[in-house]
Amino acid sequence: MKNLVQDHLSQTFSALADPTRRAILAQLAKGEASVSDIAKPFLKDMSLPGLTKHLKVLEKAGLITKTREKQWRPCKLNGAALKDAANWMEQYRAFWEESFDRLEEYLKTMAPKVKSKGKKNDRKKK
Repeated sequence: MKNLVQDHLSQTFSALADPTRRAILAQLAKGEASVSDIAKPFLKDMSLPGLTKHLKVLEKAGLITKTREKQWRPCKLNGAALKDAANWMEQYRAFWEESFDRLEEYLKTMAPKVKSKGKKNDRKKK
């Protein structure tokens, strides 16, 4: 099961690595949209087939869902896949916060030494 989760996370992070796909997700965070509505801001720089490929990557990673309602093909953001990635990153956020807290405490112990050295250097320059 761990490999399956890792593969899912790999797909998620791979999909999130592209700025166009992140922009699509930001657009869908505002609400459901059709493929043609999603495409509008991107058509200056890419073709519709190119955008469709981005949507397929997002869908395969589980970040969006596409449905079909007659001629309309709405896309929705799938928050559950983003939550999985956020949960995975949370353990590292906690690690870095603890590391920065330890660094801050260490720097506080060094601050008086650095200030006193700085004053000596200032006196020599005068």
